[in-house]
Amino acid sequence: MQIFAALFLDALLGDPKRVPHPVGGIGAIIRFWEGRFYAGTDKRRQGKFFCVAVLATTMAAAVGLLFCASFLPWIYEAVVAYLLYAALAWRSLKDQSLPVALALFDGDVEAAREKLSHIVGRDTRNLDEAGILRAAIETIGENFIDGVFSVLFFMALGYACGGAAGAVLASWFFKAASTLDSMVGYDDERYRDFGRASARLDDALNFIPARLGGLTVLAAGACLGYSFSQGLTVFLRDRKKHKSPNSAHGESAFAGLLGVRLGGGAAYGGVFEEKPSIGDPDARDPEPSDVLRSHNLLDASVALCALALYLFSR
Repeated sequence: MQIFAALFLDALLGDPKRVPHPVGGIGAIIRFWEGRFYAGTDKRRQGKFFCVAVLATTMAAAVGLLFCASFLPWIYEAVVAYLLYAALAWRSLKDQSLPVALALFDGDVEAAREKLSHIVGRDTRNLDEAGILRAAIETIGENFIDGVFSVLFFMALGYACGGAAGAVLASWFFKAASTLDSMVGYDDERYRDFGRASARLDDALNFIPARLGGLTVLAAGACLGYSFSQGLTVFLRDRKKHKSPNSAHGESAFAGLLGVRLGGGAAYGGVFEEKPSIGDPDARDPEPSDVLRSHNLLDASVALCALALYLFSR
């Protein structure tokens, strides 16, 4: 199955850096259609048409690319492998969060803030060490769902329906929806109505994977010797402590297994937002080593996903 090759390439290479990334292409599509649909007064209606246009354009581009490549079998296989590999963000989660932990191991809080600013949306300039580490681990927990588990979920679903091409189309439909949410799914004056359809679509697509993904993290933690009962308790209690219906599922599983306290308020664009804490009330603040432990949980979770895919494909 080509999905295993994609996982291997992602583990080996991380995000492609020397060739154009398809997510960049989706970003260009989003900017193109936003410029044509945003004008006007009925933002919600225009936002729905905008969302459909972005998804249709992305799917048309993917189908066109696969069709052109199909005339030479070895090029087709290479294109399929690349598109599946580029959809995953497993290694990049570790590559982006590791420098934050390393800076704190060296006692350089300012450098850690700077490294963190590249991977989170919150303001980082006033975060203390505990706040930096909470943000880093939350990013790993949340993006395990968005960037790894959900992608594999839709790859497997697409593969079951249409083979390798189905896996490509399903995974990049999801990636287009996820990119839409990250670019226009904000609850601010510009996008509150225009991005509503995009945000709701992302919530719907992640609904089942977020819950299955949280359980996968718990199972992975048990395999690594963490307390499953503690993780399950926090997961069941705190998995809905987020304005998004899906974001806290991964975060709560990581918090419970690691025995740390995540969540809490944070500043975004200079405005402080109150948020509930995730984890036991008496849980400790995270330490730099907890980022490395999060990486181990991430790797074990992906390994369980690969095992499930293997059993599913037999």
